[in-house]
Amino acid sequence: MNLAEFDQLWVYLSGNPLLSLLVTLLAFMLAVRINKGLGGTALVHPVTLSIAMLISFLLLVDMDYGTYFEGAQFIHFLLGPATVALAIPLYDHRERVRRLLWPLLAACILGILTAVSSTLGLALLLGAQVETMLSLAPRSVTSPIAMGIAEQIGGIPSLAAGLVLLTGSIGCALAPGIFHLLKIDDPAVKGFALGLTAHGFGTAHAFAKIGAVAGAFSGLAMGLTGLVTAFLLPLLVRMFGLG
Repeated sequence: MNLAEFDQLWVYLSGNPLLSLLVTLLAFMLAVRINKGLGGTALVHPVTLSIAMLISFLLLVDMDYGTYFEGAQFIHFLLGPATVALAIPLYDHRERVRRLLWPLLAACILGILTAVSSTLGLALLLGAQVETMLSLAPRSVTSPIAMGIAEQIGGIPSLAAGLVLLTGSIGCALAPGIFHLLKIDDPAVKGFALGLTAHGFGTAHAFAKIGAVAGAFSGLAMGLTGLVTAFLLPLLVRMFGLG
């Protein structure tokens, strides 16, 4: 293909919203291959790596987010069905969930209180602005819920979404070492901890690296954390005098 033909192809593709879909899929496929080449390390998570690639692409071709999302919305639409599909492995292990319901609820509430209190406490100590703190507070829940909570309590939804992604990446990177250090072998415990602290990233990691049981409990933790945080966080924000 010569330069003139390439220019014609680019003009055609750049005016087609499906370019965003193609670039997103290619970026993720490449990120997965890079991650596998590095031994599957959580330090270079495929999602984080593909996000960096996509940002670089948008800056390179000077494409705004609205134009990109016209094509990428097809993938965004699948987020709902994918989340609902997490109920399938959870249903398969419903008896074990029923037996552990109260300990799981207690762990969920304690995890939320610890995450929010430590985050707001450190942010106050470091002199962060109120708007920044309110964006930091919901960082341990999945992005759509975090954005909604941040908007409700006066934070910045886009900043909250970015912090959620960062939290998920760090959670996946640190979790294996912490599990090994604390000698945690139960896949249900590992999965619940990942879902509680690293939400969607943790759930994907639990399914891919640990197994279906861990994935089921991680999905449960992600859902419970989002639901309980939506009720508890406004109260905690008022307790810290930020509301």
